[in-house]
Amino acid sequence: MSSTSDFSAFSALAPYGWDEAWADAFAPHVPEGLLPGRVVRVDRGQCDVITADGIVRADTAFVTPHDPMRVVCTGDWVAVEPGGNPRYVRTCLPRRTAFVRSTSSKRSEGQILAANVDHAIVAVSLAVELDLGRIERFLALAWESGAQPVVVLTKADLVPDAATLAHLVQDVETTAPGVPVLPVSAMGGDGLDVLLAVVGGNTSVLLGQSGAGKSTLANALLGEEVMDVRATRDADGKGRHTTTTRNLLALPSGGVLIDTPGLRGVGLWDAESGVGQVFAEIEELARRCRFHDCAHESEPGCAVRDAIDSGELPVRRLESYRKLIRENQRIVAKTDARLRAEIRRDWKRKGAEGKAAMEAKRGRRM
Repeated sequence: MSSTSDFSAFSALAPYGWDEAWADAFAPHVPEGLLPGRVVRVDRGQCDVITADGIVRADTAFVTPHDPMRVVCTGDWVAVEPGGNPRYVRTCLPRRTAFVRSTSSKRSEGQILAANVDHAIVAVSLAVELDLGRIERFLALAWESGAQPVVVLTKADLVPDAATLAHLVQDVETTAPGVPVLPVSAMGGDGLDVLLAVVGGNTSVLLGQSGAGKSTLANALLGEEVMDVRATRDADGKGRHTTTTRNLLALPSGGVLIDTPGLRGVGLWDAESGVGQVFAEIEELARRCRFHDCAHESEPGCAVRDAIDSGELPVRRLESYRKLIRENQRIVAKTDARLRAEIRRDWKRKGAEGKAAMEAKRGRRM
């Protein structure tokens, strides 16, 4: 069977993202009698898979490896058995994108949150003070995944003053270069049409802290009360987890949405290029520094420090950039012996330079 006929045979999956490229990827499994499907939910070694015949329950035992980065996750396209009790997922098709964070495990493992995502919607509540550093962290992971991030400022109805709202949007736009920033009121419907115009027809994952209004936003996009919603605490605007699993849901306007539990911790996982995209202006300035390994501290000819002195670059941005770079290096170094050695050499070099500078200073005083 050709990939074109494979696509036609399973065209009922088109609302879930099935296309000719997925048909090509699945073609080797057609002679085996397997069916293509997309994972809509995973829990306890089993998953719900949407197929051309509807949703089936399948066991992931055959494709759950020791590597946590390769476990079946929501958004995966899989080849599943046509029948059986239990029914099994036989393989996962190669992922186009994957949203990964580091876990709290001392083994520094990565955790797949969602796969084959086109847009990463970062929900940020306007009911509390903006945490620009957290937004930058989410954006680094989103860019690294291969998805296009979108920042949605939820609960915009709580900021009735248009000038104040515009100022908040501008603050986030400065933090998120190249990223759409959309104020939305899920309760009143304001901004939903703009958001749907941006993400409609594709696969989007909804990310954010508990209390960010993700479930309310998901319900507004879905046009019905699908996700449970709980009130946030008045004291700090924080909420409890209302979503406990990652669920893939079809949008009535086209495309699918993956809702996720609120994320308390958003650790980086080998996100160097993602960090670089979030702080593109700093990396551009760094290319103009006199020294290629400039630390942007006290070196002569530092374009980054010059930009801070002139007010072009906020100090907060540089501090946040340094923090995420250091964190990412620590994570990568735990699994990369060569990088660990490079970091140790760098520490020794900086220590020697600092010691020499102190001795020179003492010599000038004598």
